[in-house]
Amino acid sequence: MKARVEKIFQHLEKPVDAIVVANSVDPHLDQSFFYLFGVPAGLFEGAVAIAHPDGKLDVLTSPLEAETAHQAAKLDPHVAIHTVPREETDGFVKDLLGGAKTVGLNFRELTHSWYLILEKAVPGTDWVDVSVPIRNARVTKDAHEIELLRGAAEIGSKVGREIPGMLKTGMTELELAAEMEYRMNRHGASGRSFATIVAFGAHGAEPHFSPTSTKLKPGDSMVCDFGATYQRYVCDITRSFHFGPRDEEMKAVHDTVEKAQAAAFATIRPGVPAKEVHAAAAKVIDESKWKGRLTHGVGHSIGLVVHDGWGYGPNVADPLVEGMAITVEPGIYIPGKGGVRIEDDIVVTKNGYEFLTTAPRAYIEVAA
Repeated sequence: MKARVEKIFQHLEKPVDAIVVANSVDPHLDQSFFYLFGVPAGLFEGAVAIAHPDGKLDVLTSPLEAETAHQAAKLDPHVAIHTVPREETDGFVKDLLGGAKTVGLNFRELTHSWYLILEKAVPGTDWVDVSVPIRNARVTKDAHEIELLRGAAEIGSKVGREIPGMLKTGMTELELAAEMEYRMNRHGASGRSFATIVAFGAHGAEPHFSPTSTKLKPGDSMVCDFGATYQRYVCDITRSFHFGPRDEEMKAVHDTVEKAQAAAFATIRPGVPAKEVHAAAAKVIDESKWKGRLTHGVGHSIGLVVHDGWGYGPNVADPLVEGMAITVEPGIYIPGKGGVRIEDDIVVTKNGYEFLTTAPRAYIEVAA
C-alpha cells in the first residue's frame, strides 16, 4: 500500500501536503480508495483514506467494517486504521490533516456533499485536483494487481468456453445473460463487473445493447460481452457466435474482425502511441466491404473497474507503457443485420504483451 501511495505522489505536477479520497454511498464509491487501501472485501460507505507524502495512509472506517479494515492493515505497517462513527468523520479528517495547507482531491469521483463537508471542516485549505495523477498511477498495474486481473480473466474465459453449450432454441437474451452470470459466480467471481450484454441477431449491431426477452432462433448470430469481478479486480471479454445454419456474410464479418484484432496485437509494445493500435485494426476493417463499421475505440484500461480511467481510439497519442492492462476489441456492426466483436484483456510487457483472457476467439457455429 505504501508503494501505491508513493506512486501517486510521484505523478503529481506540484506537491501537496496530503491527498483525501472519500467514499459516499454505493454506487458512489471512489475505487481509488480501494487502490490505496487494498482491502479485498467490504463496502466501506462513508470511509475516507488520507495519503501522505511519506507513504503513510490513514483510513477512517465505520464500526461496520472495522474488523475487515484491521485485518487488511496487518499487511502494511504504514497503514493506520481509525474506527469512527460516520457523524464524526469530518472532525477526525480535520485532526489528521494536521494543518495541511494544500490538499489533493479526486475531483472526478468526489461528491459535492463531501466537498462541502471538507470545506466546512478544514476552512482555508487550498484544494487541488489530483484526479489525473491518480489515474496515471492506476493505469499501470503492479504484480499483485495483475495476479487479480488474471484471476478475473480466468473466470471469464471459463464462461466464454461454456457459452456454446448453454445455447438452445427459444431461450431469451435475459436467460442467457443470467446463466452466464451464474456460471461466473460458480467459478469464483464475487459478481459481474458490468451489466452483461447479450444481443441476438440484429441486436448485435448495437455495441452496448441491453438484453431483452427476445428469443434465440436458428440462423441468429450473437454478441456476448461480459466480465467477472475477483477480489475487486475485473475482466472484460466479448465473444461472438452463430446459432444454427451458417450465414456466409456473418462468417466473413467474424473472419475480418479476427484479422483486425490480430493486426492490433501485432503493434502492441511499450512506447507505441495508442492510436496506432486502433489504426491497425481500423485499417483491416476499412479495407473490407464493411468500411466505417467500426464505431468505437479499440480498447480501454481495466482494473478495479471495467473502464479504468483511460481509453484509446484514433486520436489518443498516449504511449503504451509496460504494466498497462488493456482490452483489444475491434468490431463490425451492420444495422438491421447484426454484429461481431472480439475482445480480449492483455498486459503490456517489456517486449510486447501477455494474454489474460484465453477463451477461443475463432468463429464458432453452434448446432440449433
